Amino acid sequence: MNFKKPFLFLLMVLGTTLFLSAQYYQPGPQVETFYSEIDDSEQPYALYLPDNFDGQKEYPLVVMLHGAMSNHRLALKRVFGKTNLPGENDAEASRYFPGWEDVEYIVVAPYARGTMGYVGIPEDDVLQIIEKCRKDFKIDRDRIYLTGLSMGGGGTLFLGMAYPDLFAAIAPVCPAPPQEYFDLTENGLNIPVAIHQGGADPVVRPEGTRQIVEELQNMGTMVEYHEYPGVQHDSWANAYADGQLFKWFDGIERNPFPPRVRYATRWYKRPGAYWVKMDKLTPGMLARIDAQFTAKNEVSIKTDNLEAFSLQLKGHPQFEASEKLSVEIDGQTISSLPKYNHSFTKKDGRWQTGRYHAPVVGKKKGLEGPMYEVVTGRHVYVYGTKGASGMEEVNERKETAKQAADFSVSFGGYFEQNSTVNPRVIADRQVTRDDLLNSNLVLFGTRESNSVIADLEDVIPLHLESSQDSLGLAYCFPHNGNLVVVSSGLPFWTFVPEEQGQMPQTGSRFGGAQGAQALKGMKDFILFEKSNHKVLVEGVFDENWQLTPEVIEDLKSYGVAVED
Repeated sequence: MNFKKPFLFLLMVLGTTLFLSAQYYQPGPQVETFYSEIDDSEQPYALYLPDNFDGQKEYPLVVMLHGAMSNHRLALKRVFGKTNLPGENDAEASRYFPGWEDVEYIVVAPYARGTMGYVGIPEDDVLQIIEKCRKDFKIDRDRIYLTGLSMGGGGTLFLGMAYPDLFAAIAPVCPAPPQEYFDLTENGLNIPVAIHQGGADPVVRPEGTRQIVEELQNMGTMVEYHEYPGVQHDSWANAYADGQLFKWFDGIERNPFPPRVRYATRWYKRPGAYWVKMDKLTPGMLARIDAQFTAKNEVSIKTDNLEAFSLQLKGHPQFEASEKLSVEIDGQTISSLPKYNHSFTKKDGRWQTGRYHAPVVGKKKGLEGPMYEVVTGRHVYVYGTKGASGMEEVNERKETAKQAADFSVSFGGYFEQNSTVNPRVIADRQVTRDDLLNSNLVLFGTRESNSVIADLEDVIPLHLESSQDSLGLAYCFPHNGNLVVVSSGLPFWTFVPEEQGQMPQTGSRFGGAQGAQALKGMKDFILFEKSNHKVLVEGVFDENWQLTPEVIEDLKSYGVAVED
């Protein structure tokens, strides 16, 4: 038998693999990308590999979040203590990486769509980059750390509390947290926090940061607070100087099985942490669980607004799978038979053992609303061509959909960022079977003007007649395992102030209240007249995506057709 050809083929494969690895795994600072399904784009992030990087060695990971009006390249410099040179602006400083002292950490700095905060699409970007690093490198699962400055400091607080079991420790610098953070302060029980703040910061006031520190301390979080007297909104120069942040991270490891877990959430999207998972809650309503081992195989649990949960205890040092588990839930004691994972549901106000199975059409992760969640995943904007009088009317409809797909940012002319989220905008006749099966859809028009809405008229529950030109209706609803938003009549971002200085009640903190970003803060459905702050009917569908009889009557009274 001739072994020469297989041997040569093997050498070629090995050579190619080594060549590609050598190209990819270069030490030092660099910029890489990952593929985002949200808008089929390549998204950049800065990456640092130690000087003597060894692909077979396990490394800790530091994730660095940039501030507003900044980027991933600057963020990588900042975390290594490198500020701009005298007279150098951010654009100039972004063009190069200076030398800095080597550390035995892999460091990543996501671009995360620039200045969009870190909730929603940027949140997903950060999580995807962490997962990509874990695939590309040997990352120590118990030594992943998070830090960031200003907007990124706020993102550090939010992501750290939303996913506390992902990180070993977090270090926010002059943090400007999003509103979503403040529900989650109790989640930091098992994650060390070091907060840095300038004492004379005119942008992120120290009084507010001190209050954040106090609230975390009151929740039992291990918090260090460093305030730098006289320092303004550049406390990152102090916080990251001389590699001191890496020195603080040294030796801190995540405990995957803490004796006590406390977790709060409003959404199935973030269902739990460590060994606790919420299985049934009411989306939009803050649910809480506080679970603590009191002895071996004995757990005490308190819940709020929760109807089902699971304990994933395999590997916990206070758990023996071959013995019964005694659980006290809200004062009720239950004995659960020997197994690794234990599930509990509430029925008629009493807890019992058993796993909760969500109904096929029920609200669940990825299918829970509210409307803004539709545009945080893969989505397509669809305008109607049906019944149009000509191309002029079609183009007007297209322009409305394009406005919705615009995620640009503007700070009153001081800072402008073109849209860094660029989903497709297509006509109803261009929608493919793949779109229907694999994308969320944002549909504009009515069943008379949009053929996709017409095709779904027996599936989706609400229809606004074309004659209702002073009304705007928008709602989300599940279809084919995805979500659709239907926007009929006035676009959902329509806002007409009644007095000078009046601001929209919904919208993104960094992106404003135009287009899809106006959905942020809205519920599952809204019917308004002339302006989206003049609400006629709004609310949420129930857990089975049904409306109450009272809501149905209210909608019908304004001429909305409600399907049975």
